[in-house]
Amino acid sequence: MRRKGLISRLTGDEGGVSAVEFALIAPVMIVFYFGMAEFCQGYMAQKRMGHVSAMVADLVAQEETVTTATLDDIFQIGGLIMKPFPTAALKQRVNSVTQTSGVARVVWSRGHNMTPRPVNEVIALPEGLISNGESIIVSEATYDYDSPVDYLMPTVTRFSHTYYLRPRTVDNVACTGC
Repeated sequence: MRRKGLISRLTGDEGGVSAVEFALIAPVMIVFYFGMAEFCQGYMAQKRMGHVSAMVADLVAQEETVTTATLDDIFQIGGLIMKPFPTAALKQRVNSVTQTSGVARVVWSRGHNMTPRPVNEVIALPEGLISNGESIIVSEATYDYDSPVDYLMPTVTRFSHTYYLRPRTVDNVACTGC
């Protein structure tokens, strides 16, 4: 009986193949896992911020008249929608815009952590959104997302969303104190 050499014994031994394959694949899979977890957190923050913008426009568009206190309460609801994400980075603004002679101008504006637009400021609207004499509620929101892991997104990522909605019960929503 002939004894096998060291090289032929090592090349024929398949006992450690699984361990070697795992050692090669595991780091890649772990990076994918943490990357997907971080991406999903950012995506959820972006979607919630979009919901805040839509909700603010929807609640304001349902009213005939709003006050600054009502708008502040609506902005607070927006902060609740962002939970469990930090709300300090959430900035909101709602504007009533009317188009006259083909030019859309701000009638009133109110912001939360965001500067209100000046009255009569010209604002760009998507083409054909409203006609002369019509008004629209424009809700804007931005959110500075800072990943807790900072693995794939090491810097702050700014999400922003603008939502347009026509007033539901009146031609133009009025604001007392804006």
